Amino acid sequence: MPECCPAYVALGSNLDDPKSQIERAIMALDAIPQTRLLQRSCLYINPPIGPQDQPDFINAVARLDTALAPLDLLDALQAIEADQGRVRSGEHWGPRTLDLDLLLHGDRTLAIPRLTLPHPGMHERDFVLYPLAEIAPWLVIPGLGSLDALIACCPSRGLLPLDRSDG
Repeated sequence: MPECCPAYVALGSNLDDPKSQIERAIMALDAIPQTRLLQRSCLYINPPIGPQDQPDFINAVARLDTALAPLDLLDALQAIEADQGRVRSGEHWGPRTLDLDLLLHGDRTLAIPRLTLPHPGMHERDFVLYPLAEIAPWLVIPGLGSLDALIACCPSRGLLPLDRSDG
């Protein structure tokens, strides 16, 4: 079996009971073959970054240990999205039942049509950086720098943590 490495996944939902969508997705992450869930952030609520005529998003970040190659892990993430009703309408930053973004796969950098690592734009998204810092404050993002430095340049746009007991 290949050697395992850490991978970080951003989770987001703003349709069909977003909290439940995220919680189900977190359980599904732990069921991916050759992968286990090591840690997850609390849930956060934040306004959409795209069209404003949609519900707020619920977001989180999960830390995995995986032996899967990046594209194999991406395939597993997209299968979870489909299982939870994700329909890719082509609307950029539109509403969705579930969005799973592979942020990091070890210290690998990659730029191919299906996948870019580290995830592009992650350094500008408070709903990615703040939950990521909750579970991995020591991270250095390849080509971007320390998580602390990235957060210093990315103020919150209204991101609010939700208590895990909120449902």
